[in-house]
Amino acid sequence: MIDTNDIRNMIGANAYDRDGDKIGKINQVYLDDNTGRPLWASVHTGLFGTSETFVPLEDAEWEGDGLRVGYEKAFVKDAPRIEAEGAITPDEQDRLFRYYNLSGSQYAGDFDMGTTGHDTSGPNTDTAMTRSEEQLRVGTENVPTGRARLRKYIVTEEQNVTVPVTREEVRLEREPITDANVGQAMKGPDLSEEEHEVVLNEERVVVDKETVPVERVRLDTETVTENQRVSEEVKKEQIEFDEDDRR
Repeated sequence: MIDTNDIRNMIGANAYDRDGDKIGKINQVYLDDNTGRPLWASVHTGLFGTSETFVPLEDAEWEGDGLRVGYEKAFVKDAPRIEAEGAITPDEQDRLFRYYNLSGSQYAGDFDMGTTGHDTSGPNTDTAMTRSEEQLRVGTENVPTGRARLRKYIVTEEQNVTVPVTREEVRLEREPITDANVGQAMKGPDLSEEEHEVVLNEERVVVDKETVPVERVRLDTETVTENQRVSEEVKKEQIEFDEDDRR
């Protein structure tokens, strides 16, 4: 059971759902104005804790470094969005009651922030005032920006190659009769008719093609880091000192 003694420790503590999943950090605690009993807590949820939602403290218990509530994380994050500034109006209370299916008698009456050091004095506050301010939490997320693909297609080009070729040509040679060849010349008849045939050869170009691998092409990515400036307005509280002169 959560009581007023736990308020100081609750601020900034982690809130977990009934299954043990972290919901977010507790920002403020709301008390019943009549009894001073802690009734609600506002929890920072969403990316970098940019959203704030309310969760009942009924059946909440301390566990480890945080507070376990009796609801699922997704259910809490979908609760009605209510401005966590000052007292909650009756209409906002009704919206929360209906969403969490709470009885009005158990949560009857107005309730306000009961954190120690709150701006208005009360039985659960001290003499200090808490000054708060918004702080930027900037992060990054990966989003697809484009696609790159490899596509292979066939083109035809003409190649010119010079190939040396040889051929045989007929050349007529005459040699006189000498002592060295007279015997060869006198072997045949004195007079005769004869034919001599010589086969001529030449080289012709033969073209053949084969497909061979020449290179491998792949897509790869590289990470390039650049600085981007982010500008956003933030709110912060200022505290002024004012003294009444009572003489």
